[in-house]
Amino acid sequence: MLKRQSDDIKPQRRDPVATRNKLLTAARREFAQNGLAGARVDEIAARAGVNKQLVYHYFGDKDALYLAVLEWVYEEIRAQERKLNLEGLPPEQAIKTLIEASFDHLDAHPDFIVLLNDENRGGARHVRGSRKLEAMHSPLVSMVSKILAEGVRTGAFRKGVNPVHLYISIAGLSYFFFSNASTLSAIFGKDLSSAAEKRARRKHVVDLVLKSLRP
Repeated sequence: MLKRQSDDIKPQRRDPVATRNKLLTAARREFAQNGLAGARVDEIAARAGVNKQLVYHYFGDKDALYLAVLEWVYEEIRAQERKLNLEGLPPEQAIKTLIEASFDHLDAHPDFIVLLNDENRGGARHVRGSRKLEAMHSPLVSMVSKILAEGVRTGAFRKGVNPVHLYISIAGLSYFFFSNASTLSAIFGKDLSSAAEKRARRKHVVDLVLKSLRP
């Protein structure tokens, strides 16, 4: 006698971690393409291949999901910086490595720029409400402070450099290049998205920052 097919079918168990990750990935694409205002929960659920109600189950609402995406993209760059082991390098090499890694991260993650631009247009309302983001950035400031102090001790760097302003300058010199590549390319009549132009800009930022730090 043949065994009934139904006896062999086991009910599928929901994987909360996998479902949440699918929703985050889908939301990241939707928010990057359409911004918070234009993004639709229906589309996010469809991209993730899950029921719309699971968005609310795991995140509460669209704003909470948007914040989760922002925390994710910030954590990506912080995680990359931690892997660099900057405090184990000589001061100049540490700053050079930080600049190059920041530049390369923006190049590899254009959606990071789009998402941050959207959040800035909204007055950083979601970022201000995050408990995680300040905790992410405090170790970074501490690390840069230690690198600067070591550079002063060895004579590689001048005194009085503010670590927060230094990091903002490092980020801004690369961020502006990528966020405005289209208009800058049109204005100056060259394709700044080419590999050659990116290499030139990367080297320029490294040289500019390191020279500004020397005694």
